[in-house]
Amino acid sequence: MSFFKKLFGGSDSAVPAGDKVLGEEGYKGFVIKAIEMKAGSELQLAGVIEKDVGGEVKTYRFIRADRMSSLDDLIPLALSKGRQIVDEQGESIFR
Repeated sequence: MSFFKKLFGGSDSAVPAGDKVLGEEGYKGFVIKAIEMKAGSELQLAGVIEKDVGGEVKTYRFIRADRMSSLDDLIPLALSKGRQIVDEQGESIFR
């Protein structure tokens, strides 16, 4: 995996054990999941994008600098960010 993919949230591994999925939705053949990532007393914007490509489930993990205190704010924002990534990059996120 490239240095930049690691730096900006890309991953070839599935959702690590212990990550709590807070919400998920299907979008253009992808599954977007908002995951819990605590940053002190706040929650950091993070999620996972998955897609079955040729019989293999590919996974892309993203983490953003945004932090908030409310799950009600975090979940829709994480799902929205996932949709934005899919719209901008499509399957190229898995390279």
